[in-house]
Amino acid sequence: MISYVLGYKTTEYIDETILALMSMFIPGHSPDVKFDFATFISNKIHELFIKLDREGVFKYTSYIYHLFLYYQTDSFQFPIRKLDTKGERRSVIFWTLVFHEVHSSPYTYCEFIDLFIHLVSSLLIRTPPPKLSGDMKTILQLSKNYKIGDWYFYQNHTEIEIYGCELCPYKLPKYVPMRLFAPEYFRQFISSDLTHFYASKKKARLKLRNQLGPFIINKKEGWKDAEKVLGKQLKLKRSFWWVPYDPNGFICDRKVKNRLSSYNHCRILEIKQYAN
Repeated sequence: MISYVLGYKTTEYIDETILALMSMFIPGHSPDVKFDFATFISNKIHELFIKLDREGVFKYTSYIYHLFLYYQTDSFQFPIRKLDTKGERRSVIFWTLVFHEVHSSPYTYCEFIDLFIHLVSSLLIRTPPPKLSGDMKTILQLSKNYKIGDWYFYQNHTEIEIYGCELCPYKLPKYVPMRLFAPEYFRQFISSDLTHFYASKKKARLKLRNQLGPFIINKKEGWKDAEKVLGKQLKLKRSFWWVPYDPNGFICDRKVKNRLSSYNHCRILEIKQYAN
């Protein structure tokens, strides 16, 4: 039955995890969590990824996407076409281009996050998740006395600005997942350190959090890999260049303390209203 819903002719990747997902769905109703599904997934995920080849992993994710679309159609705002040009019912895998064959889709990765992933998260946890999670905000601003960056909520996207970074920030989705926050943090933070402190004494360098969620970075050159992921693979758009950016004097104070040249922030008053 699941294969029929998805339009596939094989049950090769339909296992007990997918069957567990099915127990959450009743057509026209919000998902009903009947057991500790999060723990179940965490216990199974390692085994699943070992067993599945590269193609299988992506098919597995696709199954979940299409199950949500099939059973929660009215929850999504993007265009959905259930019938073909002859008026016959199409397979659910052809209902929308939001996540079908991403390379030919008119939707960007950011739109996929905002139009689909965010709504699915809202269905599962019953309340809309924040645009930036508490963990992400803590990474940027641990306390009133220790802040390394800011976040900006614009109408159609979100940006983070690490103090002292002289790269253009990327326009992230309105609702930022850790998979995008982490590479942008690594990219900007390492760039800031390389620009201002790497050539000076070791104690002057910025201390990098080398693990965020599942992402680990163990060398300074890793910021280039983060750049490739965001720019070349996901094709995110860049925002405007804001240099020098150091509104709280974090970089300037650290440079002066280590007998380096000062760093004076460039104020843009009309942008301040969107910060934090």
